[in-house]
Order: sequence, then structure tokens, then C-alpha cells
Amino acid sequence: MNHTGSGKSKGKTFLFTSESVGEGHSDKMCDQISDAVLDAYLAQDPDSKVACECVAKTGMILLCGEVTSKGKVDLQAIVRNTIKSIGYDESSKGFDYKTCNVLVAIEPQAPEIANCVFEGRNEDDIGAGDQGLMFGYATDETEECMPLTILLAHKLNAKMKELSRNGVCPWIRPDSKTQVTVEYRENMGAMEPLRVHTVVISVQHSSDVSLQEIRQDLMEKVVRAVIPPKYLDDRTIYHLLPSGKFIMGGPQGDAGLTGRKIIVDTYGGWGGHGGGAFSGKDCSKVDRSGAYAARWVAKSLVKAKLCRRVLVQVSYAISVSHPLSISVFHYGTSTRDEDELLQIVQKNFDLRPGVILRELNLKRPIYQKTACYGHFGREEFPWEKPKSLVF
Repeated sequence: MNHTGSGKSKGKTFLFTSESVGEGHSDKMCDQISDAVLDAYLAQDPDSKVACECVAKTGMILLCGEVTSKGKVDLQAIVRNTIKSIGYDESSKGFDYKTCNVLVAIEPQAPEIANCVFEGRNEDDIGAGDQGLMFGYATDETEECMPLTILLAHKLNAKMKELSRNGVCPWIRPDSKTQVTVEYRENMGAMEPLRVHTVVISVQHSSDVSLQEIRQDLMEKVVRAVIPPKYLDDRTIYHLLPSGKFIMGGPQGDAGLTGRKIIVDTYGGWGGHGGGAFSGKDCSKVDRSGAYAARWVAKSLVKAKLCRRVLVQVSYAISVSHPLSISVFHYGTSTRDEDELLQIVQKNFDLRPGVILRELNLKRPIYQKTACYGHFGREEFPWEKPKSLVF
């Protein structure tokens, strides 16, 4: 058995790992605050141009970036309400929404950007808000067309948050991380998950709970509630709270920054990543809209059964409306060659930023809920609804 790489022949197996972080992780907290600010502006002015970064450390939040909007937003209230909803409501948890200091350093968007991207152009033909390259990935190994590794890692975090909110596990505090390793078999380029090899869960907890109770709850109420029994066997390895204690969490334990969890936000290390973060950016920034569109394309190709697994790359230049390049890689899982798939993409999708904004209706305040548990694989988002393709 090869645990380091995959071969072309069916039957050879390998391990792959993805991680996720919970709402109270300091970086994820910053992502949620940045997107809450974006949503607040879009709710008042759908044409708002927002690039809002967040920094968090003990007792302090710093908002910095550029905003041009007709909206008037109470940034203090937005920040504090977001932190409250995450669960940092007393200093014993390491952060308190009521007493933290909120600093604001936000300026208008540079006029050169507005002049070259928007001025004198119709809505469909606006230019890209920046240069960059984005990837979309899809695989038929799950109904959501997402890798099983990242899907399970997200669901473990979401289950812990649920158990904290409903009082079943009152010892759970906001900060958490999960990691799932799956043993795969490659079948002519497609990925077939065989079993869960290793599960890692670290979760912040109150000081009055025993390690034994924590590990028992994590196994019975989280792992076994989330991971389908067919993937677990007597060889599955569990590292449940491997540090032994995790009392100090959130920004007190680790400074937070917007955009530092880009692999958690996307495909858990599968496919590719162009390097651009999502949170805090309105969708005139192709880092976000281009990545959403590339996922839309990739999932549509897989759901149309044109391939079992696919990676789509798209690239842009600032002020230029049409993509500089579009590439399709099907890993050998299609009866059509990649040039044919590219022609199908070009026939069915107009990947100009203005058209993406219109077709996916991206000027709405829908982004705070993207900022934890992944931007992909969740049916509530428009880029997850596959397009019916003509080919």
C-alpha cells in the first residue's frame, strides 16, 4: 500500500488529509467579522466596494481596509454582535464582545481602481477588480461534489458548535480545530474513499470538565454522529484533544487575521489555489467571484457526468473584463479530451466579472455565513447549483 502518492492502476491506495477550524478560531473570527462588515454595507448599498481586513488579539479588534459605499454602518455594533454570536461573551473564555477595544482604520477605495474598472462601462462589461488566478474543483466522491476529507472536517466542527449552542455539551467553548485523514483508492483518475484513517479534534473547553468526559463526548456525540459508520473500523486512529488541555483559545491564545485559512475555505488541499482570500471582499474582486464561478463550472461539469473529477483555472487582469485564460483538467476521468471540455465551458459560461455578478446574484448580503465551514459544498449558495449544460 502506498501512503505517500497515488498510482494510475486501480487498487493502489494512498492517504490524504484536510483540516477545518471552528467559528471561534481566531483567524475564522476575523473572516466572519470582515464578511459581516461586507454584508452590512451591501444591505444598504448593493454597489458597495469593500475590502475589509480584520486583526484580532487579546481584547482588541482592528478593522483596516478600503470601503466606498453610500451605506452608513455602525462598525462597532457589527463587530461586537459578530463576536457575541460566535460565543465570546466573557473574559474567562479569552475574549468578551462587551469590553473589547474596536479600532477602525478604513479609507475609500483608490480612485484609480474605480476609474479603470467601472467608469464608462455597462454592468456586464466591468473590468476585473484586480489581477489574479483562481481555481474551481469538483469530484464525484460525495453528493456535494466535495472531497470527503474536508467535508467531514467541516461537519465535525459544525457538530461541536451545535452541541455547545443547544447545551448538550456545555463545556465546549468557541475555538476548535479538526483534521480528517482518509484512505483513498484511485480509479482511472477518480477518487474513491475507502475508510477514515485518522481523526484529530482539538476544542477549547471549560476548566471544570475532565479529559475523560471530553474524549467520551467527542467520540460518542461528535465523531460517531458525523462520520458514517461505513468509513470507521477498528484500525481508525483517534487523537481527541491530543494536547491534553485546551482552555486558553481564540485571540488570547493566537492572534487572528482575515484570509489566513484559504485552504480550509476551499478544497482542503485538493485541486489548486491561486492564493487569494475571500472574506471581506465584495465580488467585484475576482479573488472571490472568479473562484465562485470556477467552482460553479467545475461542479456543473461533474454533475453533467462529463467527468468524474475536474480542476478549472481562470485568470484575470485588472480593468480587463474577459478572462486572460481558462483551463480545464479532468485527471483522465472523461471520455472527452480537455479541449472539448473547454469548448463546452466557453459555450455555456460567460466568465466576465460583471456577468458572474449578475448570473449568481452576488450583490446581496450573503457572505457572513460563507465565512465558516467552507465556501463550497453547501447548497444554500448560488454557485453550488449546477448549470444545465448544452453540449
